[in-house]
Amino acid sequence: MHKFKTSCKREKLREIREFISNALKEIGFSENEAHKVILAVDEVCANLIIHSNKCNPTENLEIYVEDNKQGVVTFDIVDYGIGFNYSNYKEPNLEEIVRKRKKGGLGIMLVKSIMDSVEFSQEKNKNVCRLMKKFQCKK
Repeated sequence: MHKFKTSCKREKLREIREFISNALKEIGFSENEAHKVILAVDEVCANLIIHSNKCNPTENLEIYVEDNKQGVVTFDIVDYGIGFNYSNYKEPNLEEIVRKRKKGGLGIMLVKSIMDSVEFSQEKNKNVCRLMKKFQCKK
């Protein structure tokens, strides 16, 4: 299991991407698949830092990466801010976004298209986003 803990500052996103990149290399992801997964995890972490924790550097984000050794990697991203109610999530209308030239609003859709499973839950005083990705080990 790979573990990483950081403060909820936007500047920490680069460190998060490096952590995920190193974990995926060790697990055996291809470079192409790793880039996609890094993008998905980065998107979730950015949303949690910005929206859930309001970029409050006294708040923390924890990331756990676990390889089940059977071709599935689980990413648990834990924070203690405002929870995201995933059951209320509705896919955005792409034509509407383009027509209105709206920026943002596509993150969760992007994450869902990359990952095999996306779950949000609230447990006691923490929020957990669990992402799962199936992969073919390149080793």
